[in-house]
Amino acid sequence: MNISGLNFSCLDNIANLLKQRAGETKIGEVLCFAQHTDFQALKASGIDYVLLGLPEDIGPRANLGNGGAQNGWPAFLHSFVNLQHNQFIPSEKIALLGELDFSDLQASAEQNPDDIKTLRNLCCEIDSRVHHLLQQVFEAHLIPVVIGGGHNNAYPIIKACSKAEQLPLAVANLDPHSDFRATEGRHSGNPFRYAATENYLSRYMVLGLHEQKNNQDALNAMREYDFRWISIQDSHWSRKLNFDQCLEDCARYLMHSGLPIGIELDVDCLTNMPASAITAAGMPYEDALYYVTEMAMLPKVKYLHLAEAAPDASSAAQMRAAGQILAELVCTFVKTDYAKKNQED
Repeated sequence: MNISGLNFSCLDNIANLLKQRAGETKIGEVLCFAQHTDFQALKASGIDYVLLGLPEDIGPRANLGNGGAQNGWPAFLHSFVNLQHNQFIPSEKIALLGELDFSDLQASAEQNPDDIKTLRNLCCEIDSRVHHLLQQVFEAHLIPVVIGGGHNNAYPIIKACSKAEQLPLAVANLDPHSDFRATEGRHSGNPFRYAATENYLSRYMVLGLHEQKNNQDALNAMREYDFRWISIQDSHWSRKLNFDQCLEDCARYLMHSGLPIGIELDVDCLTNMPASAITAAGMPYEDALYYVTEMAMLPKVKYLHLAEAAPDASSAAQMRAAGQILAELVCTFVKTDYAKKNQED
């Protein structure tokens, strides 16, 4: 079945991004470029990971937030393809799938920039496109690494994985926000509430939660589902808790469920990261890498989702910073997950 709206990437697409050098091989020169939606065949060819971009900012705007999240994917791509291919990363196991085309929805959003109802309806259409594509990816036992767009996309990713696995998920999220707002229409502030309400999400834990950036209704709803969080106030600012122990508690909570595991990371958890909601007092970058490392070591990990990067496209410095951070997070995930599987074998 062909998927409409998927813009495949190829070497020609990234040729102008590559900075080649004699005697060196860049990741962009080794990547597989998927040119079809026969994901079973892609898996049979030896691919384990597929990179998918979601260039949209409708979800954050539907949450009364800022735009710009459509720029996370191109920032990542420019940085990632220019990293060195060497013994430390299995570049040949990675396929660059491309990006879902949301240009029609983005155009509609620009025509109605202040119409929240329209933006939330458009977010539902994004849900549909992401879900239908990714369910086939999950059914082929490929691991998607999803980059860009708002955190609204966590809902269709979880839904797609749950349907493919025929089980609800256990999900970790490094995020100042629980994204568990009311089911008032789809947006970036309520993907996990919708996923839980529709029984696609069975366990959910937020690390780095900012105590004053979450409304009481969302916190109450988290408690009703017996979901968990650890605040950044406890894990970093007051040092009541050790971050290593927080990660161990999260890993134990997810792993003991026996369910498929999803790894979520909203980059606005990072201090001064160019994101949809910039955080002046956030996580050190090294702790985000540590979080990804520890979560990727768990069994039954099905995906990595990096949301909300929103660099200013006119700022080379912001695009470079966002791209480097996203690329290192992806490399950390792939290397850790691949090494884990080799040990299991």
